[in-house]
Amino acid sequence: MCIFWDNNDKYRPISSNIEATEKQNVGAHSVRPQIKNHDKKIHLSDIGKTVKEGLKNINHYYPMVTVDKYVIMPNHIHVIIRIEADNVGIETGGRTLCAPTLSLIIKNFKEFVTKQIGFSVWQRSFYDRVLRNEWEYRNAWQYIENNPENWENDELFCKE
Repeated sequence: MCIFWDNNDKYRPISSNIEATEKQNVGAHSVRPQIKNHDKKIHLSDIGKTVKEGLKNINHYYPMVTVDKYVIMPNHIHVIIRIEADNVGIETGGRTLCAPTLSLIIKNFKEFVTKQIGFSVWQRSFYDRVLRNEWEYRNAWQYIENNPENWENDELFCKE
């Protein structure tokens, strides 16, 4: 089910040219494809906007975590999450913060979205991969950058 984008036909993605839309205050970068309408932007559905808000809030709840890059696709998301080893064990108001696990970060993100919209849109688990070097990081970044452009060839493509 394609619920993160407004599914009106006038917002169907064109298969080329991605437009970088904004830098987030947590260093995140979101991309969306150019589309066939007057303002050249994909319009997120209300659920998609809540997902975006949840991604932007991760750093607020976990100061040692940065969302480096993400894209919200019609029925899934891609995110590069970085946990800063330098900030593990920092003191905040007399309390030492421990680095959260990726599972805890994703669990809380999904719970935030679910509570905001009133029902769950998530699968039980998630697919993750550790990026162990600069080459893997750049490949993941490029994959996220190009994913909207290749949406119609994606294995998760759905046409509503």
